[in-house]
Amino acid sequence: MSEAFLVDGVRTPIGRYGGALSTMRPDDMAALVVRAVVERSGVPADAVDEVILGAANQAGEDNRNVARMAALLAGLPDSVPGFTINRLCASGLTAIGTAAAMVSAGQADVVIAGGVESMTRAPWVLAKPAKAWGRPGELVDTSLGWRFVNPRMRELDGGQATISMGETAEEVATLDGIGREECDAFALRSHQRAVAAIGAGHFDAELVAVETPAGTVKVDEGPRAETDLERLGRLKPAFRPGGIVTAGNSSSLNDGAAAIVVASADAVERYGLTPRARVIGSAAAGVAPHLMGLGPVPATEKLLARTGVGLSELDAVELNEAFAAQAIACIRRLGLDE
Repeated sequence: MSEAFLVDGVRTPIGRYGGALSTMRPDDMAALVVRAVVERSGVPADAVDEVILGAANQAGEDNRNVARMAALLAGLPDSVPGFTINRLCASGLTAIGTAAAMVSAGQADVVIAGGVESMTRAPWVLAKPAKAWGRPGELVDTSLGWRFVNPRMRELDGGQATISMGETAEEVATLDGIGREECDAFALRSHQRAVAAIGAGHFDAELVAVETPAGTVKVDEGPRAETDLERLGRLKPAFRPGGIVTAGNSSSLNDGAAAIVVASADAVERYGLTPRARVIGSAAAGVAPHLMGLGPVPATEKLLARTGVGLSELDAVELNEAFAAQAIACIRRLGLDE
């Protein structure tokens, strides 16, 4: 098997819902990062074997295979194919894992992988009636959450298979005894760390500026320098009366795109590329739907067992923060150093 290397990566700033990137189509954002990462890495455009992008929505301007559209809009040759992956929040990560697997299997030498999402521009959609010329059905906002749910799904997982993401965070918090105060404290620290990293220029090298009708977008919009525990403490529960999950200790709805070059050892040598990392494996795992936030725990355990690597050997761990309650639970269950 060939080795797969991560060569270079870029991303747009992350825009708030209805914010600085709200006028940007997702396929245009994706094309921007695909073009930028090809140019920056030094890989010849005609050497790209595949473009793989993750997209969780795929209901609006990101429909009909946004990866292929991005490749064409980025100016890659018509001969470069592309396909789009949907594993919801893990779509982009799965795209990178798939790219690495293709390279390792000798099915590709250079793959552009990444993800794109515009939650702002996700459309309203109408269900078609079962009968021709019938009245339109349910109107659904596709930005977030369930849509057109199979009635049989509602019967699964003790009747909780289709609860909202926020409610799943409440379930995890109850299960692991996580309270409101520690969730707010975790959220505050997350904002503070992000603000400090931005101020120190930590993300500058990976950012691609986005030109919009309102101006140039260069900085992430999500982190709030002004927030504090008092402000967070005043927010009401967002999903359940008396609950602990609020808008302040939950991740926000965002717009953005990212892309990375995954290359074989032969491609690295042939094109004079500089690898950032070698991919030794990836893994995914399922959990009960109402506890979806705990998914990183069995996935991490599976990957460590598969690769023979121990947690003590890792210098850094990146963990999603969909909700503070969910992140705290995963950190505790995995025994990570916060």
